[in-house]
Amino acid sequence: MTTTVTAMPSFLDPLTLVGYFGTWALVGLLVVIFIESGVLFPVLPGDTLLFVAGMLAAGTASLPHGDQVNFQLWQLLVFIPIAAILGGQVGYFIGRSIGTTMFKPDARFLKERYLHEAHAFFEQRGPFAIVLARFVPIVRTLAPITAGAAKMTYGIFTLFNVIGAVLWGVGLVLLGYGLGQFEFIQKLLEPIFILIALISVIPLFIEWYKRRKATKAAGQAEGEPTAGRT
Repeated sequence: MTTTVTAMPSFLDPLTLVGYFGTWALVGLLVVIFIESGVLFPVLPGDTLLFVAGMLAAGTASLPHGDQVNFQLWQLLVFIPIAAILGGQVGYFIGRSIGTTMFKPDARFLKERYLHEAHAFFEQRGPFAIVLARFVPIVRTLAPITAGAAKMTYGIFTLFNVIGAVLWGVGLVLLGYGLGQFEFIQKLLEPIFILIALISVIPLFIEWYKRRKATKAAGQAEGEPTAGRT
């Protein structure tokens, strides 16, 4: 039994996105993974794309309009991590060469404080933060850039970039390949995509809440001496 998903926005629906590439589906998939891994275009369905790629390789999902792809599991397990690694390496060199000039105090997205916070993030969690970033949308695109801009040692970045790319690329593909064998998974494919997306952004909300709480506490601490004055 196969299933399709059509209700999601086309640019976020992984099945529709793969369908756009036609006979170049594998190449298109790898290009998307490469770009999302550090080349400044974070709004792409990376996690769900890997999951559905595994299902397509297992033959348990189909593209809209009955289009066919010929994904082989071994191709996905080999080439997806390579594309993810290369994207991260390019992102690192982007950050290393022009990263500091990309971050501005009044910028809408690449604020200068993000660079300082990223440096502190790496200091607190160590280079393993590169691995964790792989599983968080937007963060996985910006992490290599900020690592390069923060002058993280290239050898250390490369090691953890490889580890993160392999865990992310292989893990989600195998998850889709394995879970796709169950009929109830096939019937609930779109809710599963949404659930994967929600789970993946939880770390973003946690960090936002911590930052907000710390800012509020700092504001209260600054206000206390003033309130006590007469």
